[in-house]
Amino acid sequence: MGMEKALEITNSLSLKVDPTDRKTLIKIADTAITGKSIEQVKGKLDTIITDAVMTVAEKVNGKLVVDEEDVMIKKQKGQAMDDAELIRGVVIDKIRVHEGMPKKITKAKVAMVATPLEITKTQVKAKIKITTADQVNAFSEQEREALKKFADAIISSGANVLLCQKGIADAAQFYLAKAGVLSIEDVPEKDMKYAARALHANIISKIDSLTGKDLGTADLVEEDTDGKVTRISGCKNPKTLTILLRGTSDYLLDELERAVVDGTRVVMDAMEDGTFVVGGAAVETELLMKIREYAQTVGGRVQIAIEGYAAAFESIPRALAENSGFNPIDKLVELKNVHSKGKKNAGLNVYEGKVVDMLAEGVIEPLRSKRQSIQSASETAIMLIRVDDMMITQQGGKGGAPHGM
Repeated sequence: MGMEKALEITNSLSLKVDPTDRKTLIKIADTAITGKSIEQVKGKLDTIITDAVMTVAEKVNGKLVVDEEDVMIKKQKGQAMDDAELIRGVVIDKIRVHEGMPKKITKAKVAMVATPLEITKTQVKAKIKITTADQVNAFSEQEREALKKFADAIISSGANVLLCQKGIADAAQFYLAKAGVLSIEDVPEKDMKYAARALHANIISKIDSLTGKDLGTADLVEEDTDGKVTRISGCKNPKTLTILLRGTSDYLLDELERAVVDGTRVVMDAMEDGTFVVGGAAVETELLMKIREYAQTVGGRVQIAIEGYAAAFESIPRALAENSGFNPIDKLVELKNVHSKGKKNAGLNVYEGKVVDMLAEGVIEPLRSKRQSIQSASETAIMLIRVDDMMITQQGGKGGAPHGM
């Protein structure tokens, strides 16, 4: 009953957000990132996250849908955190297969092949008896011709970049390098799918069926020798984007990744649902006061349980005050006092210790995550009570912990 009332109140406190309202979405990302120990770059990350999510959002049956898989996160060690960037395309953890190939291709036309550019073994075992040197040469020549055909099929399609999911034989590499085609082999299947969505390319299984229509386009394909990666950027209307994070240590990179995952997730939720609530313990203070009022209308023993449920929401403003170095009791009293005067958006400014309007401060989060935390906490509490009940039942209703526990 407490949970249902809490969800009802939370819904009534929610505000609408337009999926194209970039300014509000940036504030939502900022709230999620705050407190992740990467404060100095959060201004840059907010805009990167919001722009990434807004780009990959799609309308399906009149409803806006965002797939978190479409925002790829790549980490590169060695440079400053400030160098984080949004790439309208993909970053592949591979470099070109042949030194003779160009490192950089502008106005790239990318062929994507799922099969190997090698002479594969036959299904049936066969032995070939060779008796003369001419036969050895003829055999090698035929093999080389077959590989040249593979390379020619890619070159004639108009491609100047090749992403191959399997291996590329030395002879094929030579012909591709000669034609100036930047080729990468053994690209993981996941990266191939990402790249296909970003480049609007088709992944081909039969090389001889490759045509110009199957090629993807990008402004630039460039090998980054420092990070041993290849960047494909400047894709038109990409359905997949990459956020490239940089940091001097693994710890910083992990923190950055956590911040970006949280940020992208909340922006996605806000865009899909079109709703948000204010943060800074404003919603929790309103909940604990409104649920107490509701408890009084119920009466009996149930009232005590609902009052206990309301009291649980005090933990959020308490934790906020404690973590910011302020007296939790003082701040809780102050928050309740301001809310009793009808200021439902009042929350705690953790930097100054003042109770202020959180909507004006831009501290906002998606309604979905607030509802989720209320439901998860309530379900966990119910589960704990059930476990307790079982313990008591096992001992014949006497209570207390069993012997030896």
